Amino acid sequence: MPAKPSIVFAHGLWADGSCYSKVIPALQADGHQVVSAQNSLDTLEGDVATVTRALGRVSSPAILVGHSYGGTVITAAGTDDRVAGLVYIAALAPDEKETEGRIWLLPSGIGCFAGDLPEQEQQLVWATQGVPAMDLFNQKLPGTAWRTKPSWYVVANNDQTVNPDLERFVAKRMGAHTYDVDSSHVPMLSHPDFVLDVIRDAAKAV
Repeated sequence: MPAKPSIVFAHGLWADGSCYSKVIPALQADGHQVVSAQNSLDTLEGDVATVTRALGRVSSPAILVGHSYGGTVITAAGTDDRVAGLVYIAALAPDEKETEGRIWLLPSGIGCFAGDLPEQEQQLVWATQGVPAMDLFNQKLPGTAWRTKPSWYVVANNDQTVNPDLERFVAKRMGAHTYDVDSSHVPMLSHPDFVLDVIRDAAKAV
């Protein structure tokens, strides 16, 4: 029986690699090698390099999973030949010449980011967020992996951080297998079983 694909995660701005803690154990139990990259959020080039190095820690082929800004990272890193598929979670997915805007996450904004989590967990999410460079979203890199790699996309219907209509637009543009869930911007935390099923669908298909 062929080995199962590895899973490499890329987190977004207001998070770290532990934001996938509710889905990693189940994927490991399924027999996947799993790594959650820790992006510095200093430069897009540096974050892409971090995910590319993570690919070297697991067997190939691999599936890249990106949440929010992590979608921008896997769009560039996914051009690597070791990558067999891409899973986007409420994510940005710019084309090669596009950039995205950015804002800070203030304490008062955590409800818009992760409002369907318990209050204590919302505060943990805020406390463990990354601190991005001011110009991170103005940076561009060549390569658009979703143009040549199969893609899956989780649309968060109740997202108040990335507009769900934008999520649907980028999912349609990339021809992704699209799944909708009534979630805030962090479905991997508020609906981990749903996200797990999408990743498993991708893993079975590559």
